[in-house]
Amino acid sequence: MSWLMTRTDRSLQEIESDDWGDPASATTRLSAEALRLRRTPVGDLSTEDLRLLIGQQIGLDTLIPIAARTLAVDPLTEGDLYPGDLLGAVLRVDPGFWARHPALRARIQEIVGRLPDPTPRELGPGLDRFLGRD
Repeated sequence: MSWLMTRTDRSLQEIESDDWGDPASATTRLSAEALRLRRTPVGDLSTEDLRLLIGQQIGLDTLIPIAARTLAVDPLTEGDLYPGDLLGAVLRVDPGFWARHPALRARIQEIVGRLPDPTPRELGPGLDRFLGRD
């Protein structure tokens, strides 16, 4: 994973060697945006871009470590929705991902432990799922 830290000039499409198609051919605005973002160098992705892609379960092996670095600085980093929306997307990632990446899960759990009290209510369902309380 250390190579990723120096290869933020590559897009998900390049990293994964997988072209999902032209954004202009997408049938929905969300699909078009996801396809466009897959072609954007990961170092150029905004917090909102990360939130959107992670929320769609896209590029997790690449994007979760990037999001974790951002969240380590501020767990309530905000895209376009609400304070902590990036963390909310990360918390809703499929549990199978966390089973395959226990070190990343531990890193996110440490970040969760630093959340202010009270925790923003929008994070509640994702927190419960991530912590196994649902």
